[in-house]
Amino acid sequence: MVTPIVTLLADSRPASPGEAPGARIGAVEDHGAINALLGAIDVRLRRQVRLSPAADETIALDRDALSLVYVIEGSVDLRCGEVAKTLHRGDAMLTPGRLSTALRTPRGTRLLVSTLTLAESARHVAAALPDVALVRDFAGHEPAAAMLAAQLGDDRSEGATAPLRDGDATVCRMMANTVLVSVLRAWAAHGCAPAGWPARTNDPFLERVVAAIHAAPGNDWSVEGLASVGAMSRTVFAERFREAFGTSPASYVTEVRMQAAQERLALGCLVSEISRDLGYSSDEGFSRAFRRRTGQTPTAWRLARSS
Repeated sequence: MVTPIVTLLADSRPASPGEAPGARIGAVEDHGAINALLGAIDVRLRRQVRLSPAADETIALDRDALSLVYVIEGSVDLRCGEVAKTLHRGDAMLTPGRLSTALRTPRGTRLLVSTLTLAESARHVAAALPDVALVRDFAGHEPAAAMLAAQLGDDRSEGATAPLRDGDATVCRMMANTVLVSVLRAWAAHGCAPAGWPARTNDPFLERVVAAIHAAPGNDWSVEGLASVGAMSRTVFAERFREAFGTSPASYVTEVRMQAAQERLALGCLVSEISRDLGYSSDEGFSRAFRRRTGQTPTAWRLARSS
């Protein structure tokens, strides 16, 4: 099973004199890996709104979706799983939706809430994202991105939206990508990311294998094929993989496929389309695998989630 990364909080304390940016994060040394992760991010918009509640409101963020929150004015009380924090003006928060997350927005608050989905080519990024990343003083760490965040989305306080222009969807998606990448960069550069983040292991060869699985879960992955990606023999690869992840390569591939299937079902994709894209020879075979993993058929899972 893919293990989510723990909750972490970015520090707003300024660096000491002579201290290089990010020097407090001894664990984050592989800037190449961070650049690769940030460069791979590509999102699609579900919703993007600026909210100005007239009274106290509680907003539940979508599960199984990326949610980005930026506080433009006021403050927001956040609960993500067991974590309870208060975000103030200029703070930002990102969660991939693994945990139940809700915001309480007092009167006078203005905030951006972006609900995003990773593009197919970027699905492998999800496993490397923290359960929740809070960035204190995002406006100070990333002023240009913060100014952009304050202008994104439909302004619900106005009661109407401006007419769409050609290219608006593309421009808004690119802006959302910029803000999302900037939040992750600020979190990594000023926080306490786990050792080796964003790597899942300390083995670059296994990392190459895992990245390949997440990038193309529908491939016909055999142990021999995965071992070849990691430049290892079949026996050595199987042993190292189980030691690192606590499961077999085949089980890991199935887990990634089922996560991808749930994401696609939530987006309304057809079961036959998902089955084909994830490499199953028949809808029945896919449904059996999905039921073993979730206890429900794909259709029943989608109906239960919708209700």
